[in-house]
Amino acid sequence: MFSHARIWSAIDALAERHQLSPSGLARRAGLDPTSFNKSKRHSADGRERWPSTESIAKVLDATGSTINQFMDFLRPGQVAGQVASNIPDGVFPPQISSIPLLGFAQAGAGGFFDDGGFPAGQGWDVVEFPASPDAQAGVYALEIQGDSMLPLYRDGDVLIVEPGAQTRRGDRVVVKTSEGEVMAKVLMRQTARSIELLSLNPEHPNRTFEMNEIEWIARIIWASQ
Repeated sequence: MFSHARIWSAIDALAERHQLSPSGLARRAGLDPTSFNKSKRHSADGRERWPSTESIAKVLDATGSTINQFMDFLRPGQVAGQVASNIPDGVFPPQISSIPLLGFAQAGAGGFFDDGGFPAGQGWDVVEFPASPDAQAGVYALEIQGDSMLPLYRDGDVLIVEPGAQTRRGDRVVVKTSEGEVMAKVLMRQTARSIELLSLNPEHPNRTFEMNEIEWIARIIWASQ
């Protein structure tokens, strides 16, 4: 569902649906016109570059589209121009599955995760989320509580995270410390001994931890905003 190619294809399809080029879509959303250029989708060393959730939120707002319509473009086999505002007969929407949901405050307590950061124990709620046969097992949702992650994430926003996923510099991640602190940050640097995290809210300090102080790290793959 959330492969690099599908996300960018969905953006291309959204642009075409509104008779725009990718650069025209970026411009309408108030972004740098080159933000969605094909040359920007991989770094110079070949690593994949992903559009940010803020960029996607801005293009949805600029085009008057809903998140559900954008998710339609993510379906396997979907190509530009084939999704209408109403799903036509014979075309099936993405499969909806229930995934575990927990508040950030609860996530800091014990008993909700196993040693790998996967959901465990009792007390989880559930939330519906589009899934696909190749979706990674163990994906779950965390609900933001409070304003410590403004301006990127607001109280009530839901983050979809994937525990055990490979993380790279610049990824948005949720981290739980051995002291029970749970936070959403940007991964700036990670070595075998330490990890450096950039705060989303400029009013909060960046953080550095020894790796033995970290219980688990999960990559944020989506956010409802």
